[in-house]
Order: sequence, then C-alpha cells, then structure tokens
Amino acid sequence: MNDAAPQKPAETDPEVTLITPTAPVRSSTHGGRAKCLQRLVRLDLPVPKTVALSFDAVRGIAHGRMPDLDALLGAFPAGAVLCVRPSSEDPDWGGPGAVLNVGLNDATHARLSAEIGVAAATQLYSRFVHAYAVEVARLDPDVFSDIEAEDADGLAALLDAYAEEAEEPFPQDPAVQLGAVLRSMARAWEGTTARILRQAKGAPADAGLGLVVQEMALGLGHGECGSGVLQLVSPVTGLPQITGRYLSQSQGREALEKGAASLYLERDARGASLQDLAPDAFAELLSHAERMRRRLRAEMQVEFTIESGRLFILDGVVVKGTARACVRMAVRLAEDGIISRQEALLRVEPRALSELLHRQVDPEAHRDPIGSGVAASPGAASGRIVFTATDAQAMAARNEKCVLVRRETASEDVRGMHASVAVLTERGGMTSHAAVIGRGLGLPCVVGAGRMGFHPRKRLLMAEDGRVFREGDTITVDGTSGAILAGAPAMVEAMLDDSFQTLMTWADEERDIGVRANADTPADATTARNFMAGGIGLCRTEHMFFEPGRLTVMREMIFADGPEDRRAALEQLLPMQRADFIELFRIMTGLPVCIRLFDPPLHEFLPSDRSGMRELAEALGLPVTDVTRRVESMGEYNPMLGMRGVRLGVTVPEIYDMQARAIFEATLEASREDAPVVPEVMIPLVSTPREVELVKTRVDAVAAAVRTERGRDFDYRLGVMVETPRACLLADQVARHAQFLSFGTNDLTQMTYGLSRDDAGRFMSDYVAKGVFAEDPFHVLDEHGVGELLRIGVQRGRAGRDDLTISVCGEHGGNADSIAVCRAAGIDYVSCSPFRVPVARLAAAQLALRDRADDKISHP
Repeated sequence: MNDAAPQKPAETDPEVTLITPTAPVRSSTHGGRAKCLQRLVRLDLPVPKTVALSFDAVRGIAHGRMPDLDALLGAFPAGAVLCVRPSSEDPDWGGPGAVLNVGLNDATHARLSAEIGVAAATQLYSRFVHAYAVEVARLDPDVFSDIEAEDADGLAALLDAYAEEAEEPFPQDPAVQLGAVLRSMARAWEGTTARILRQAKGAPADAGLGLVVQEMALGLGHGECGSGVLQLVSPVTGLPQITGRYLSQSQGREALEKGAASLYLERDARGASLQDLAPDAFAELLSHAERMRRRLRAEMQVEFTIESGRLFILDGVVVKGTARACVRMAVRLAEDGIISRQEALLRVEPRALSELLHRQVDPEAHRDPIGSGVAASPGAASGRIVFTATDAQAMAARNEKCVLVRRETASEDVRGMHASVAVLTERGGMTSHAAVIGRGLGLPCVVGAGRMGFHPRKRLLMAEDGRVFREGDTITVDGTSGAILAGAPAMVEAMLDDSFQTLMTWADEERDIGVRANADTPADATTARNFMAGGIGLCRTEHMFFEPGRLTVMREMIFADGPEDRRAALEQLLPMQRADFIELFRIMTGLPVCIRLFDPPLHEFLPSDRSGMRELAEALGLPVTDVTRRVESMGEYNPMLGMRGVRLGVTVPEIYDMQARAIFEATLEASREDAPVVPEVMIPLVSTPREVELVKTRVDAVAAAVRTERGRDFDYRLGVMVETPRACLLADQVARHAQFLSFGTNDLTQMTYGLSRDDAGRFMSDYVAKGVFAEDPFHVLDEHGVGELLRIGVQRGRAGRDDLTISVCGEHGGNADSIAVCRAAGIDYVSCSPFRVPVARLAAAQLALRDRADDKISHP
C-alpha cells in the first residue's frame, strides 16, 4: 500500500465524507457498511482510508449530478488504487457488486511493476480492465472471456479489445474511471429489477444506497500477500469456531470462491493454514476479531487483506447464521456479558424458533423443487407418496415413511395424518384442517399447492414442470418454505439444547401474557408440557372419537332413534372419554386444562362413499338404502354454520351430558390432595346468552350427580368460546353465566369476513399481492375488523363480570403480530399449537420489552 501523505483531503461534509471517528456518518444516511467502517476506525483498527458517499449524493449521481471527483481523490495519496463498495441501510437489501482496482492505468501499472513485480501489477490491471469493461461500460462479456491476460501480451489484447468494443481507448484518468464506476453503481441501484428485488427483501421503495470509496490493500505482490474472511463462530451451529478461508495472492472474497486452493485459517491437519504461513498476522487478526466482537457487541465476519505481511481490516459484517446459530450466538453474547439478556431476547426472530423444533432440509443440500404451496406447518420430511389415510396407516405398520397427499383433509384423515411424516394438499390455507392438525402434531405440512396436478384416482401427482410422481415415489415436504421437492435431500435435526432452554427461561421472566397450548391427545399434552406451556387452553374433544373402535359407537349414537338409544351408545363412549381426560389431567398435573365440548356437525363422522355406506350398514345391521337415506338427510348446505357446537348441546343434550360426566369423573380420579384438578369446561359457538344458560344448567346437574355418587367434592370452571360476532357484542350478558371467555379467532375471522378458511387459499395470495388484504387474516389477526370485535368483547365481557378470565385460543395465538393485538386488547393468555408455544413465549417477551422501552422514552 502507498503510504504517501494525502495531498488534498476531502471536506468532511455530510454528502462526501472522509470517514474519521467524528465524521457525520449514520446508517440511515450513509448505509450500514459506512457506519461499521467508522466504528472500526474508532477502535483504532488498521482500516484503509475511506470516503463515504451519502444516499443523497448517490441519488444525485444517478441523475447526473457528480460530486467534485478531484476533491474526492484528494483524500487519498497520489496514484492510490481504490475500490468502490455499496453501503445500503440493511445489508440484506443487497446492492451492486464491488469494483476493485479503480485508478489503475498505464502509469500506475508501470509504477506498481517496479514496486510489486510485473506479474502482480499486470494481473491487477487486467482484472480492472475486465471488470470495468463488463460491469461499468456494459460491453459484451463474451468478447473478454477468452482473453488470457496473465502477461504483457494478454493485457495488450485486453486493452485492444476494449478500444474496439467501446470505440475509444481505455480511460487513463482516475477521475474519469471513478466517475464512471460511481455512475454505474448508482444507476444499477435505481434500476427497476434491483428495486423489485430489494422490495421483495423488505426494503422500502425509496431505500437509499450509499457508496464507500476505499484505498486498496492490494493483496498481490512481494512477501506474504493475500485476502480472506474470518469469523469466531460457526454460522451453521453458532458454536465457537474459527471459520473462514485465506488465499495467497488474491483480492476481495476470492478465498471463499477458490475452494481447495484456499488455506485454512487456524492450524488444521487437513491442510496448510494462515497460522502456519503468517503466525504474527494470524494472531493480530484474532485479536482484532475478538475486539470487534466485544466492542461492536455482535459476532462479526471480518474481511481482511495482507500486504507484504502487513494486516488490513477492510470490512466487518454481522454474522448471518441459521436459526440455531442465532439462538446460540445471542445467548453466548449475553452470558459473556457483552449484551444484556433483554437484548439477547430481542435479537432472535420468533419465527426462527420454529426451525429449531423440527427437522429441516440441510441448507447445503441439493433441492429439486417440483411444486409449492402455503407453508402451513414448519419442518421437513421425506417419504413415499400415499393418497389415502388407510394406505398411510398400512405403510406405517410396515415401518415405512409416507407422505399423505390429499385434495384436502377431513376429520376421518386424522389417523392417516398421525401415520404420515408429512402432509400435502391441493386446497386449503393457514387455518384449513390439514394446517391446524399438522401444526398440532408437529407434522410438516404444505397446503394450497393448486399449481400441481392432484389425481388421487389415478394414484399420481403431477409436478408444476410436468413431471409425474406415482404412489410409492419419494418426495419431500418442506413446511417451512412451502416447497415440495423430489427425492430425499439431507436433513438437519431439531435442536433443543441448553441455549434454547436458557433463552426460553429469560423470555418467561419478561413476558406479561400467559401462553397455553391447544392439545387434544396425550402426545400433544406431553409436547406442551415439554415446551413449558402454562396449561391447555383448548382440548378439542371430537378428535378423540375418530379412533376406529370409537367411530363405530359414535355412528351408532348418531343413528339412534331417540334419547334412550343415544344414551346407550354414549355409555359405551363414556369410559373411553374418561380415560382420555384422566391421562390429560395427569400429564398436566398442577396446570389448567380447558376442554371444549363437542363442536363439529355430526355428518363429519359418517361415510361419504359407497363402500363406507356398506360397511356402516353391516356394522349397524341396517339395509344400505336406509343408511344412505339417513346420511343424506343429515347433510347441510353450510355445515360450518349449521347444526354444530352449542346447537348440538341444546338439541341433542345427551352428548354434552356424557362429556361432562367423563370430565368430572376423571377430575376425581386424577386429583391428588396436593394437586386437585380444576377442569375448565368450554361451550363452543355461542351466539346468545340463553344457550349458555341451558347448557350450564345441565352441566351443573351432572356435576351435582357425580358429587353425590362419589361422595367427594370438586371445583370446575365453566366458560364460553366466543366465535361469532354476536357473542362479542353480547359479551357482557354472556359473561354473567361464565367464568371465562376464550375467543376462537379462526371461526371469528371466518364469520367476520364471510370467508371459508378452507377455500380462501385459492385466492388469498392474489388478494395479498394486490393489496386487498395486508396479510392473510387467517394467519395474522386482522387488527381493524376482527381485532375491533375482540376489543369490544373484552371490554363488554369485563363489564359483565369483574373476575372474568379472557383468552384467545385460535391459531393466531402463535403469531407474534397477533399476540401484539391480543396484549393491547387486555387478553390474559393466548393458546396455540404445542410446537408454536416457544414462538409465542419469545414473541410475548419481546413485545413486553419494547413496550417498556417505549415507556422510558415517553416518560424519561
């Protein structure tokens, strides 16, 4: 590097600023790279001289207003070789590629040939001519690709090719070169394609670009010269590990591109290392990296160059790691006292936790996409294609992994879903049956893959590109990204290590809203307990009736001719339900369990095809025609708004009587003197207070009967699931008969919008893309419509009963943005799928921390 004194330093004005410790450089005006370089200068690290151009200056360049280039060049020694790099506000927004070796011309080439050797100087000049021709002058790259410019003849050929293509000689004036580079990069940022790409990454439409012009440490020449990158942590695992590569006689990030030619950094048995080659520079590099980590309060990737044995730090970038790495890095920084626990919590994206709880496709694995849909349940799994729940169960019995492929799933597919490693459906959205059950089971699930061809009768699945996959072929469902892949790529296992547990403990210390789990089975309850849920906020009892031995009895009850026959059938179901509840209560000992009484319409338990009708007729001893007629008579035009929920409890009360008895008998069975069970019994789909009165009367009567029969007392709480707009508006009246209200935001959203949550996936992406909806309202709670009903319900509910507990038990309970709406409305707790409990715990903690920070700003 040329160390001659600068002749004409640039003024430290806000637009074209020499980076010094006190220069007016900010991320919001000059970009993240410029600000990071200023921080490195403040740490007295060996950073080459750098000038930062602000967003406004670069916009001006794009529109033809060039800064004083002579003044800019005057900040550097005469004849300095420069590089120009982008500096956007957020590194993830990207930017044009860096241009190295600006300022090389015939005169500089001659001088450098004497200083660092002809070969190195020629290589530097050739690289710049090639980059300038293709990236700046926008000449045909094919013209230059075959020219070997390793010697004087090659360089001459390159310069001749430039002169012929550009119809003018290669520019020799450094100011002309620099001006062209700045103009090219500024206009590239303003281009339509670049704007669309960065907006897709979350950048605002008017996002600015800064540029930094830096004196180069050449990386080529006599003695030890080269470049590389280093970080003190693995970006994959987050564990302490010196990673990166170094390449002698190189520039920029070539060390990462050259593969085997690059050296390891730390001494390594697999090959040569920088530590062996230049131990002093390596030790200095480690010292600088550790200083950057502590003073910049982040794990940093360091870009460096060695010139004749002398080390230069060119840049520092915060390490972008996998989800597991982000958790470990944040926790370790806090445990080392570099950041606070609160800051560690804020550094982890709640959604990233979903990746830790499930296997994922290895980021390094080859992916062969064949389709895509809605990423409905995170995780990835590979298995053989099956098209029916029965086939899935048969395959599971043979210990073979399968993926259940359906147009859409229904309640009778639940056992098949249990038997599968993943689910793929043609229809559906974030709250469709497959999505909700998939999340509850922790099962990777992609729904709404309508661009693929689903042909269940032919037993084949057609990829978006026309390839055909038949039953038994292996595919992979990536429920994290929504992709369907051919074959079985390598996977990364789930991670629930000490760092994860530590982060969750810190989150619980900060959050101010409870988090429960929606759990229907002992397996769900165990998962919820392992994830430290505060109890069960929703147990959907109907899922218990789809077991093969129970389904027949359930159908007998449905076909009963009167109350007495129904009771006879329900008496067979009673011990089964009681056993289910006993196991749930014991798993959740010491924690509340909220059990929703039977909700779906009865026709869901009946067969819909001819073979199913025949089987049912045989089981019931009835003619097929009678069974067919009865099944058809129970059909409804709109079953989700028909004979379901509390309407069944009022018109067919024997079902709720049986369930209440099972709950209360299980309560006594599972209770211990030191941990009595206090079940929460919830009535679904209420729209008028009178419905609650009627059901409450019968439930209280069953409780009294059980107390008398068993000679023991117990407590329970009765509540209402608020899923209709009318229930929100009448919440004060409803609350007079209930001890708690739980908003079922899935159905409440469906009824408020008049949208079918199972069918909305067909057009939802178009609606979001065109700005009709800001987000899918079944994925993120609608703050202005559904949220307003929520706020009305909370306010009126508490007006009707002072000690009312209020919760949200729809799938929105696991979404960070939705939890913010719930907290603001005064909700006591949210409940979500077991595998989303950690996400909700972290999101709730972050919301509480940000609120406290805002309060400090408002009330210093």
